[in-house]
Amino acid sequence: MLRVAVWGTGNMGATAIRSAVAFPGLQLAGVITSTPEKAGRDAASFAGLDPVGVAATTDVDAALGACDAVAYMASGDIRPDDAVADIERCLRAGRHVVTPSLYSLYDPRSAPQEWLDRLTAAAETGSATLLVSGVDPGWGNDALAVIAAGLCTRIKTIRCQEIFDYSTYDQPYAVKVSCGFGGSMDDTPMMLLPSIPTMVWGGNIRLVGRALGVEIDEITEDVQRRPLEESVDTVMGPFEKGTQGAFWLKVIGRSGGRERIVIDHITRIHASCAPDWPYPDQGVGDHRVIIDGDPQLTITTRADVPGGTRADGGNTTAANRLLGALAWLVEQKPGIYDGLDVPLQTTLPPEVQAERWA
Repeated sequence: MLRVAVWGTGNMGATAIRSAVAFPGLQLAGVITSTPEKAGRDAASFAGLDPVGVAATTDVDAALGACDAVAYMASGDIRPDDAVADIERCLRAGRHVVTPSLYSLYDPRSAPQEWLDRLTAAAETGSATLLVSGVDPGWGNDALAVIAAGLCTRIKTIRCQEIFDYSTYDQPYAVKVSCGFGGSMDDTPMMLLPSIPTMVWGGNIRLVGRALGVEIDEITEDVQRRPLEESVDTVMGPFEKGTQGAFWLKVIGRSGGRERIVIDHITRIHASCAPDWPYPDQGVGDHRVIIDGDPQLTITTRADVPGGTRADGGNTTAANRLLGALAWLVEQKPGIYDGLDVPLQTTLPPEVQAERWA
């Protein structure tokens, strides 16, 4: 049984706690919070579960001393240097780490050299491993695309697409600040600022290109935005007419001037906005891999959790991808691994796998 501490109690932290409690071969051994008011609370309270007898703590050393691995779910988008330092600390302590928090490490070969040097040295010092994979979900932007490509004779373009309606997603900071929904069309939200999309998803594009033998020599961005034509109500309250209601973001990887790998997001705050743009096949959200080639291939995935939103389902698959990789990571040499290195299926023995069947 591998003992796991979850660092963070926000959206992804709560999801990881929920997964760690139930995932075969894992035991939730600790929860780390930076908020003193949360210390002492039963970990399960953050995930809407019955008490599990594990209390959240602000004592990082104590939590690390009680675990074998860390699911680092604290934010890294607005505090990347702090996140690197936290992960470095875990690795030096000999704890394996899985995290979605460092966008630049989705493809370690294109990450900042200083980060690579620090984290590699920490992993070697602690005989530990590190996997970074995304939350939208990471497997949909790398492993699934590569698997789908293996079903095709010829490939012109691969598109990894997310289509989501955020009207039921109660995450005000992510929705209103990062994505800019409900904000002025004269202001560009953080997520859509020039170069930010490439920072977040460029690594996935390079990773898929590397796996499939195409060298990505240029990455460009295309952003379209639409205002709400009427005011709407959501779980976060009203969003006013004329404010940002939808965006279509494309991060485009080119090789030799040809569009080859595209990651795009079609995101709405309400289904009524941008009616001429693609919608999910059903419900409020889809993830798709679309290959223009021989054959023309589309794989559509969706995930739901009881009582949650479709975004919660996608987050759960992302967390499970990371947690499921731990059984493989603990058997590897110290170092940094990516979504192409780690098998999509967990390497748990059959008798442990059997526990997954409800």
